[in-house]
Amino acid sequence: MSKRFTVMIIPEDGKRVRHLRIRRSLLTSALVGLLLFVGLFAWLAYSQLDLRFKQSELQHLRLVNGRQRLNLQRLNADVDGMSGELARLAETEARVRQLADFDSSPQAVPVAVGGIPDGDNPSLVDAVQKRINQLRLAIDLRRQSQEDVRNLLNDQVSISRATPKGWPARGWITSYFGMRRIPGGTKWRIHEGLDIAANIGTPVMATADGVVARAEYSSSYGKAVIIDHGYGYRTLYGHNSRILVKRGERIRRGEKIAEVGNTGRSTGPHVHYEVRLNGIPIDPRKSL
Repeated sequence: MSKRFTVMIIPEDGKRVRHLRIRRSLLTSALVGLLLFVGLFAWLAYSQLDLRFKQSELQHLRLVNGRQRLNLQRLNADVDGMSGELARLAETEARVRQLADFDSSPQAVPVAVGGIPDGDNPSLVDAVQKRINQLRLAIDLRRQSQEDVRNLLNDQVSISRATPKGWPARGWITSYFGMRRIPGGTKWRIHEGLDIAANIGTPVMATADGVVARAEYSSSYGKAVIIDHGYGYRTLYGHNSRILVKRGERIRRGEKIAEVGNTGRSTGPHVHYEVRLNGIPIDPRKSL
């Protein structure tokens, strides 16, 4: 193969033809240089485009990161607010327990505290998530504690409503609780209630919530009503002229259940009132 190439230049106007002789090595070098130039240009163009794309993507990621951080700060502020509210609920519950004189104390409730760290910390999300988990645990424990308080209050209210309190009828006491002589006789025995004298027809009212256990006539108490109040309490109202309730009926404190009379073994119009706790008679005057 020839080491030189000849390039003929033929003008159109008929002038002399020119011959240009080029060495093969020079042509090869020129072609290689051209290829290198084209490759370098293409690489530079690609690098420039890639750099612009990465800068655009980086700017987008920074924008997204800024929004996420702002959302995390807002979320952290919300957690702070919820933690403060939870602390106020705990204080309120403590006051309720103190006012209600509850012996049981609530379980210690962890409350999320502190803020989120500054700077681009990779554990930022973990820190906020940890606070959220602590807050969830605190809410669960506080909910259980509130439920305990509610149950205790309900029990206290139920016990209070079931405990006999007040006068069953307007009148005056003619016979007290304790030992007394049997009416019309000479023997002594315990009088298990109070005799409250009143005019016939005077309303007789229940002294606590409960269910009518008996509403019938007996030879001793005449027309009598017995109410079961639960928690071991029962009350008896005897010698009535009329019974206004029936067995199994639910009664509220202060509800009229009978009228004062002189039935059964009685020496005058009155209501015989008894209070029993677990079957044992107790002095009704303690609850008047």
